[in-house]
Amino acid sequence: MIEEILKKAEESHELTKEEIVSLLEGAKSKKQRKRRQGDKKTRCVEEQSENYASTLLCIYASDNLSAFQPFTLSPSSHLSLLTAHCSLFISADKIRQKHVGDEVHLRGLIEFSNYCKQNCLYCGLRRDNKQLKRYRLSENEIIALAKNASELNYKTVVLQSGEDPYYTADKMKYIISEIKKFDLAVTLSIGEKTFEEYQAYRKAGADRYLIRIETTDKNLYKKLDPGMDWENRLKCLEDLRKLDYEVGTGCLVGLPGQTLESLADDILFFKKINADMIGVGPFIPHKNTPLKDTQGGTFEMALKVMAITRLLLPDINIPATTAMETLNPNGRLIALQSGANVVMPNVTQGDARKLYEIYPGKICVNDTPDKCRGCIEAKIKSINRTISKDYGFKADL
Repeated sequence: MIEEILKKAEESHELTKEEIVSLLEGAKSKKQRKRRQGDKKTRCVEEQSENYASTLLCIYASDNLSAFQPFTLSPSSHLSLLTAHCSLFISADKIRQKHVGDEVHLRGLIEFSNYCKQNCLYCGLRRDNKQLKRYRLSENEIIALAKNASELNYKTVVLQSGEDPYYTADKMKYIISEIKKFDLAVTLSIGEKTFEEYQAYRKAGADRYLIRIETTDKNLYKKLDPGMDWENRLKCLEDLRKLDYEVGTGCLVGLPGQTLESLADDILFFKKINADMIGVGPFIPHKNTPLKDTQGGTFEMALKVMAITRLLLPDINIPATTAMETLNPNGRLIALQSGANVVMPNVTQGDARKLYEIYPGKICVNDTPDKCRGCIEAKIKSINRTISKDYGFKADL
């Protein structure tokens, strides 16, 4: 059954909700689902060390339950172990190669403020986290980081922050217009704004905007994002499309109360709005949030959601998210071999790298932008992929 679903997806880039759920659970029949629930050897499990540094994955052999074998993935491991034993990831990688090629697009990430007016239960930047040392970068500091990113040969910078009212439309217009002088594409990830604010950013030169829907389960959204309105978040995405941005969205995988059916709805939502880029990451509980004691998401499930998204949206940009590497030391490389084509190394400098803590265990917080650039380039070349030299707009892929 799984092979039939994958064949359909590869040919038509269409799947039903039920077919997506089947891919997410990796089951071929009720009998096999029951067997997998009762036998640890036939389940796909992920065990994480206390600091999320190591994982043990039981990789699905696509047609033979008795062939399931565990593989320990470490920095020295051969990364093809994952894709060699999972048809879903193989299919996603094949579609990625066919539609967007082997180039990996690097986006330099600038995390310029960890202030946030919102109070999302899952986020370390939430308003009520009084343990977090807050910071803001000045306009000129942000511009200087972008200039450095340009000198490191990035073609896009991503300006990311909490929802911080300090950065007015005029401040953002100045920042964007100055950064554009470095011949950089500009992606914004700064939350919910008015149509007029989005319009001002666009006129100043912003090219892309990322605003995760987080979940399409409206009841779950209401519970986890107090004081926020799911319909308004949808309106933001619609406004951005009207203004001719490249529109990015995404979801968190493993939220408390989230179901496979909900994740399937998320993927179908991405398809429905014809998103230009999708960011998928695992939920990782933060100790200073109300969800500190809940079970987090897994690397494997986040990878599955990402891979299925590639099957349904073959020509979009999909990042190998940093959070995946928090759960697996080879997370980004595995993601790049399972459908992803973008990586966003951090080009922020100093203490801000540590203080922008949406989730714990964030990687590379003690590195410099130069080191991160060299490191990720070497990793990408190790899987025979190349670094793109262009802006990576969807229309040019």
